[in-house]
Amino acid sequence: MDAVALSCGNTSQHGQWADLTQRSEVALHEVPATPGKNDVDPVLRELAGRRLLVLGTDADLAAVALRLLRTELLGEVVVGFLPADRDSAVAELWGLPTRPELATDLALTGEPERVPLVRDDVGGVLVGLGTVGPLQGVAYCDDDRVLRGGASRLEVTPDPSGGPGLVVRVVRRGLLGKRVSSTQGRAVQIGSFVATGVVKDGVPHPRPMDKWTWYRHTEDLRLVRGVA
Repeated sequence: MDAVALSCGNTSQHGQWADLTQRSEVALHEVPATPGKNDVDPVLRELAGRRLLVLGTDADLAAVALRLLRTELLGEVVVGFLPADRDSAVAELWGLPTRPELATDLALTGEPERVPLVRDDVGGVLVGLGTVGPLQGVAYCDDDRVLRGGASRLEVTPDPSGGPGLVVRVVRRGLLGKRVSSTQGRAVQIGSFVATGVVKDGVPHPRPMDKWTWYRHTEDLRLVRGVA
C-alpha cells in the first residue's frame, strides 16, 4: 500500500469518491467526523512511512493535524487532503482541487510543502478559517494593534504567501459598505468587552469567549500541494 486514507464521517460512501475507494494502493479506514485520539492514533502507528490521506471537511483535517501534533509526527507524515466540501477554506488557501478525481490524483502523487499550522490557547489547531465576532474590544497582531473598538468579525487564516505564519483580517460594516484591513504576523491576541462567538474551521466553539489567541506552531504541516 502506498497510502492510508481516513474517510471522516462516512464520506467515502458518497458515489463521487468511488475512484479512491477502489484503488488497490490505498488502505481505507472509516472514522467518525472530527476523529479523536482513539480513531486516529492506531492508524498513525501503522503508517510505516506511507502518506496519510484525509477525506473530509476542514474540521476533519484539523482533528487529524492535532493528533499529528500530539504524537510528534508533524515533521514526518505527509498529508494529502481530499475536501468533501467545495467551499473548503483549506482548498482555497492552498489551491487544492475539490473535484474528487483531481483531488485523489494530487493527494496520491503530489509533492508535499510545509504550510503553517496555527494553534489556539485552548488546545486546538486551525488549518483553514477562524472567526471571532461580532466584537467590541482590542486585538493585537504581534506588536501591531489591529482593532480598537467594534468590528463585525475578525478572521484568521494560515498565511499562504510565505509570511510569518498567519493573516488577520478585521471586517467592519458601515453605511459605506464593508471595509477589510489585513495584517500578517505570528500571533493574534483578541480581547472582547462582551463574550462572543468563535468558529474554527466551520465548527463553533462550545461557549462564547471574551479572550482568544491564535499563533503559529513551531513546526509546520507537510501538506501535499504541488504536482510531482
